[in-house]
Amino acid sequence: VQLQASGGGLVQAGGSLRLSCAGSGRTFSSYVMGWFRQAPEKEREFVAGISRNSASTYYAGSVKGRFTISRDNAKNTVYLQMDSLKPEDTAVYYCAVAVRELPTIVSMGSNGMDYWGKGTQVTVSS
Repeated sequence: VQLQASGGGLVQAGGSLRLSCAGSGRTFSSYVMGWFRQAPEKEREFVAGISRNSASTYYAGSVKGRFTISRDNAKNTVYLQMDSLKPEDTAVYYCAVAVRELPTIVSMGSNGMDYWGKGTQVTVSS
């Protein structure tokens, strides 16, 4: 599986961005999808995850209520709508896929993911 994230950029605090992650392969719908981020000098952290059929989603507490993850299996794409952005959201954002179930990758974090895309930089100015 190859993944390509896009949509990052520079935005003022309170603004919005929508990240996209396009995947290759006919088995895209068989994977649980996740978004992670890594700020300078910090460990990569889980942001949001979505089940194969979009029935379940999960968010880190720091983004819950502000970010929305969704997917379109017909387009092999997962999205992350980010609203009410804060300077502390500044990071490189990565999409990833997993064969494990959503609750498992939530507990395992980045170690639970199987394939990663290259990140996209999000910078939120104050």
